[in-house]
Parts: sequence; structure tokens; C-alpha cells
Amino acid sequence: MSLNEKMTQLARQAKAAARELAKLTTAEKNACLLAMTVALERNAEPIKQANTLDMEVGANLGLSAAMLDRLKLDDQRIVAMAKGVRDVAGLPDPVGRILDERTRPNGLRLQKISTPIGVVVIIYESRPNVTADAASLCFKSGNATILRGGKEALNSNQLIARTMIEAGRQTLARFPEHAIQVVPVPDREAIPILLSLTQYVDLCMPRGGEGLIRAVAECSKVPVIKHYKGVCHVFVDADADLKMAEEIAFNAKCQRPAVCNAMETLLVDKAVAEKFLPAIGKRLAEKQVEVRADEAALQTFNLQPSTFQPQLRLRAATEQDWFTEYNDYILNIRVVDGGRAAIDHINYYGSAHSDAIVTRNEAAAKQFLAEIDSATVYWNASTRFTDGGEFGMGAEIGISTDKIGARGPMGLEELTSYKWLGFGSGQVRT
Repeated sequence: MSLNEKMTQLARQAKAAARELAKLTTAEKNACLLAMTVALERNAEPIKQANTLDMEVGANLGLSAAMLDRLKLDDQRIVAMAKGVRDVAGLPDPVGRILDERTRPNGLRLQKISTPIGVVVIIYESRPNVTADAASLCFKSGNATILRGGKEALNSNQLIARTMIEAGRQTLARFPEHAIQVVPVPDREAIPILLSLTQYVDLCMPRGGEGLIRAVAECSKVPVIKHYKGVCHVFVDADADLKMAEEIAFNAKCQRPAVCNAMETLLVDKAVAEKFLPAIGKRLAEKQVEVRADEAALQTFNLQPSTFQPQLRLRAATEQDWFTEYNDYILNIRVVDGGRAAIDHINYYGSAHSDAIVTRNEAAAKQFLAEIDSATVYWNASTRFTDGGEFGMGAEIGISTDKIGARGPMGLEELTSYKWLGFGSGQVRT
């Protein structure tokens, strides 16, 4: 069977499964999801063994330490993955909600109700937990999903999906056989073929680096919900609680630097730079973060070199650095003259993903919240909260920085469309 035939078969099977999924009750979907949760936890050892093979592949491919961390599955992450599926089971069913209702003067009653999108293709890199997140969210929202992970995570992805499918089959006799499918081949040519099948595929959601997302958006003939990159910022205002700012900035950069909501640029008001930069510099040095700083920040750091043990790794920032998503222990730092300069910097260099201000000044915070043109904007909190689980959505299928349709973390509600129902008593238009 040719690659084109394989992808067409995959998409055709998904379309048929989507029609069957739409018939399942909320109770049936939840029962399957809870069984999947138990199965993932019970199969932790085989999943870790499969992941060990993937870690070896990742190392051979030359993935960075941060990207290998993104690929790794341990007991804690498997438990968290299973919990995400369990959380999805506990959320309200997004399908069938009445979004609008009206009766026209002629007596025609209209209802706008939420419906599944249909067939959703998820293309992603490294993080195998996305397999469980995407499959559970699509299943609960009545969508068939086709999963295309990176070749570095193929063993993990296939076993996670197989575990979930088998649990669903054992729980429900009418479990749609192809509700969850993994693209079984690593060929790059599979993606444009799959995304050309507009008669079967309704939506694509790529998750990964900017190169992957741009490549998908450029080749796809089906709609794509995307964020190209996560160039996220934290701005430490002149009126910030500097200890709070230190904790927020350190968390935003170092808690998991390889994820899209990690901070890439720290902006510091010049009024507090001399006091704040040595404190955050010491914390960054402990994690061996490379700092790419503007001239003002470099001068401040160089005035107090003995503060940092081990020595902070410093270099001058280039213009391109301000646009860059590193996904690594690298951070840009710029000293700015007030909130206006910070807002202008973020709206110019940022990627409209997640940005934060740390301040005790309510007026400054409200200006920042109103004028930053990003999907998620924070006051006195880390950018790391831009996540479906942290937003109470259960697992999350991705972050959208698009302005049409879904924006920010995408959970169940964002995986539905809608249709209008008309209830008449013989009305005709004149």
C-alpha cells in the first residue's frame, strides 16, 4: 500500500469513527476515559520501557538536555498524564450545549448548539504526554483524532494510544474502532498528504517549534490552529515587590525552560535594575542560565561580578535575540524606562503568547493588561500558568495565538463547533 493510500485510509477511518463518536452518551464517554486512566497507570512500566527506547533515539538525534527532559516519562509524569485524562472525564460534556436561543416574530424557534468538529489531526514533537491529552480531549468532545508525533517519541506514543484504545474497547462494546489513531510511519511526506484530504479532515493543530508549525501551516489545505512560537516576557515594574518578582521570573524561566510558556525575555524597570538584577542573576547562575543582556543590564551585572557563584554566563544581546524562543537555559534581559517602554517592547518582539507584569501599582497593571496584545496576560503571576490543566480545563490540546476562533489554552469547549436548529410549525418565507 502506498503512503498516499495509507493516509487516505487513516483519514477515511477517522471520518467514520467521528460519526459513531457523535452518538455516544456523556456517561459512555466518561466510562471509557476513566478506564483509560486506570490502564495508563497500570501500564506505567511498559510505557517507561518504551520511553527509554525513545530517549536513546533522542540522544542519538542530538536533542538538547531541555528537549530530552521534554521527551522523558517517569512515574510522576505518567501519574500526571493519567490525572489529566481523569480530569477530562470529570468535566462537563461540551457537546449539545445551547449557546443561543431565540424565537422570531413568525414563531420560528432557533437554537444554536455546540457540536463536535469532526476529525482533528494533531502534529507534535517530543512530549509523549500530548498523546493522552489530545486523545482524551478529542474523545470527550466527540472528535476522532489522528496523532502524528515526532520520530523521537514513536514508541511511547504508540503504546500510550494503544493502551487507551484497548481500555475503551474493553469498556464499551460500541467504542469506535478508529476514534484514536497514530500515524504509523515516520515519513515527513505523510503530513502534506494527510492535510490535503479535506473531504475527511476538518482541522489540524500543530504543537512544537516554529519551524514545524510554519511548515504545517504552509502545506495544509485544512484549517490550522497554531502558535508559531512562545516568546514570553516578564516585566518587573518600578513598584514591584522585588522578592515576588525574583520568584516569578525564576519560575517562568527555570521551572521547565523547554515549554512554550517559559519566559524568554526579562524586562526590568531602570528604577529597580541595580537592586533587582544582582538578586535574579544569582538565582540564574545557580541553574547555569546563559544571559543575553542589553548594555544597561550588562553594566549592572559587571559592576558586581563577585555576587555570582558560580559566575553568571553573560553576553551582549543581538537584535535577533529579542525575537527568539530558546526552549533552553538561555534568557534575554533588557532594562527599560517605564511601563510604556515595556509594553512597546513586548508588542513588537513578542509572539502574542503569554506575558506578565509584576507590580503593586494597580494603574500600571491595568494599563499592561489592557495594552499587551497577547493570548494570556498576567499580573503578579508566572507565565507558566498558560496551560489547560492550570486553567481548570483538564488536559489541554494546545495554545492558540490566533485571533479568529480559539485563543489561549484550548480545552474541551474550544474543540467544538456549532450548528443552528430551527423548530417551525409550517413557516415559509415570503
